[in-house]
Amino acid sequence: MQQRKALDLQASGLMIVLCMIWGIQQVVLKLAALDISPMMQIALRSGIAAILVYPLIPKGTQLFNTAYLLPGIGLAVLFSAEFLLVAQALSYTSAAHTVVLLYTAPIFVASGLHWKLPDEQLKPLQWGGIAVAFMGIMIAFLAREGQSLSSQVLWGDFMALGAGMMWALTTISLRLSKLSEAAPTQTLFYQLLGAFIFLLPIAYALGQTQIHWSTLAIFSMLFHVLVMSLFSLMLWFWLLRKYLANGLGVFSFLTPVFGVLFGMLFLNETVEFNFIIGTILVMFGVMLVSSGQWLLEKWQKKTLKV
Repeated sequence: MQQRKALDLQASGLMIVLCMIWGIQQVVLKLAALDISPMMQIALRSGIAAILVYPLIPKGTQLFNTAYLLPGIGLAVLFSAEFLLVAQALSYTSAAHTVVLLYTAPIFVASGLHWKLPDEQLKPLQWGGIAVAFMGIMIAFLAREGQSLSSQVLWGDFMALGAGMMWALTTISLRLSKLSEAAPTQTLFYQLLGAFIFLLPIAYALGQTQIHWSTLAIFSMLFHVLVMSLFSLMLWFWLLRKYLANGLGVFSFLTPVFGVLFGMLFLNETVEFNFIIGTILVMFGVMLVSSGQWLLEKWQKKTLKV
């Protein structure tokens, strides 16, 4: 097995680029929403990307073997539910709110795996991170000025948080099923194909199929198929094969920051003070859960050397 390296300048630069891509995807979806609904964008990009990913699946892979296909269908349903909620959330709340609440997923992943896998037992530092993150969520939701709890924005925020939960369930099901042994491109193919199959009929049922092929709509589709669904995910898988996952994970906390900044820059979104405070607490809590123990151990090693 190839030994993973510690982060270097190349990996750090590539992770910043990835976080920028991941942070801007909800902004691009919302920018093109008047010409093509977010639901339709996600359905079409998933179908096209599935076609492009298929040749990258290792030869000899048994895609339709029930050992992989059945958990693959379950994975596709959860993945589709995540993006169904993302698409609907963008109709009610800002792209900034959506990306921040979506990236609460690691909290729910850690909480779920704690009860299932002995090697995923949470340490006291991580439980503290969960407490801090949920405090941030409460502040972001409840400490609102001039908005009632029945407002459309709050409803959109709840759907974005639900999308984060669906993302977490997708990760947990992947970790606990036979698919944990499959090639990344195989699991990606199941998710993309499933999103196309499930979301396209839902888009028709909700009357969100009208498309005006403007320059912005075409740009959005090209971005989501080529940059988001292919380039960024392939680069992420390459980095995971070369570098330590915990080190890479630390950089992923930049994604919501970029999402907020891009939302303000391209959509003229305003972010409430309470949401900024809540976001800081959420991201700090997520960092403690995902990488806090790793960072603590690195700090202790450096202290011992000194």
